[in-house]
Amino acid sequence: MKNKTIIVSVGGSLIIPENIDVAWIAGFKKIVDKYLALGYRFVIITGGGKTARKYQNAVKEITQLENEDLDWIGIHSTRLNAHLFRTIFRKDAHAQIIKDPTEKIDFKEKILIAAGWKPGFSTDYDAVLLAKNFGIKKLVNLTNIDYVYDKDPRKFKDAVKIEKISWKDFRKIVGDKWDPGLNAPFDPIAARESEKIGLEVAIINGKNLENFEKYLNNQKFVGTIIK
Repeated sequence: MKNKTIIVSVGGSLIIPENIDVAWIAGFKKIVDKYLALGYRFVIITGGGKTARKYQNAVKEITQLENEDLDWIGIHSTRLNAHLFRTIFRKDAHAQIIKDPTEKIDFKEKILIAAGWKPGFSTDYDAVLLAKNFGIKKLVNLTNIDYVYDKDPRKFKDAVKIEKISWKDFRKIVGDKWDPGLNAPFDPIAARESEKIGLEVAIINGKNLENFEKYLNNQKFVGTIIK
């Protein structure tokens, strides 16, 4: 992967599982810095995490709002996290955070930070559009699960882990509808677009940063490949 641009979708659950996970972010930065020195470039898009959930739940307790309003809360949460990351990577990062993944982007820096775009789309989908924009065929999605399963392992003890799966079969599991706050391995709308453009997505538990580094080294890693 040397001298290639790596697109990384960082799940908000890793950044803010409850409070900001400073230790995890520091570990992630250490790995990114290591690979920057080896000639890599990174496009990093951040999720909203517990910040988004807390604000969305607060709204729901007070009044009933449209999905679009709930989506905007999530989007602004992703942008707050993106500013956090851009500040952390300040010396290597593009000065602006990308909010529209379809715009013409010409960045000469080593890192580009992106965030949520508009209602109806998750940062998974935005990451797919960034991959399409840059002509990149692989994307790594750092989340808080080890594998994709054939059904929710928290509800079903007989859920079976999946190491490799086609987009067609994956979409049968997650469906076709996006909902703000949806808890799925990869957003259904993003899955549909990924299938269309022939994108390969690696679903990896980002809590294990050594596993993420194995992916970067083209070594065997724990996770699911969807293509």
